[in-house]
Amino acid sequence: MPYRVALPASPAPDRPVSVVYLLHGGGGGVRDWSNRSDVARFVGRNLLLVMPEGDYSYYVNAAEPPGNRYEDYIVQDLISDVEARFPVAKEREDRAIVGVSMGGFGAIKLALSHPDRFAFCGALSPAIDVARRPFSMRRMQQSWTLSSIFGPWGSPSRRNNDPFLIVPSLEPASAPYFFLSCGASEGLLSPNRDFAALLTSRQIKHEFHVVPGGHDWEQWNRQLPALFEQLWGHTNKSPS
Repeated sequence: MPYRVALPASPAPDRPVSVVYLLHGGGGGVRDWSNRSDVARFVGRNLLLVMPEGDYSYYVNAAEPPGNRYEDYIVQDLISDVEARFPVAKEREDRAIVGVSMGGFGAIKLALSHPDRFAFCGALSPAIDVARRPFSMRRMQQSWTLSSIFGPWGSPSRRNNDPFLIVPSLEPASAPYFFLSCGASEGLLSPNRDFAALLTSRQIKHEFHVVPGGHDWEQWNRQLPALFEQLWGHTNKSPS
């Protein structure tokens, strides 16, 4: 699977390079973050950005076909390959995951299921409710695709990939820090409010911002400065 990287121009010789994994949204691809955002300006001297191809997968191990194991790819194969190819730090505190839309769901799901891997999770307009969406005749093709990815309605694979059902089993002290945002005019706002309320009830450290705008890169780019400010504050990363 291809992935892109943004490298520090001159890494600090006495400090390890940390890593942020950036997940694209549905209908996007490996070039989205580098071509449609200005995220490269946050690289600094001690930060490596990794932008993998995720296809239309929601970054989970699919129910069908079972060989589409995108979750395993990200948390096992990709991280191992990055750490073998680049001089990066390998501790949890030096690793973050961030995504938009489908990638926002993926970032949350992977951070919840693998809290030992990531110290920080950022999700901009995450499709947080996708695993619990019922079959829709109006969106039949999308419903069939989601059924292939997540399994039939009510199945164990659906439940195992539903962030709302994973959160109660997470020990708050071991959880990453979550930075969440959603546009005020988005249809995703209500489920995102519900998810933020669930994190609050479970005392999982997070912040949730309702911001002007819709479901697009213009809105997401405006959130990046605040997201990276929190990322630097909750990991070993530095803006220098």
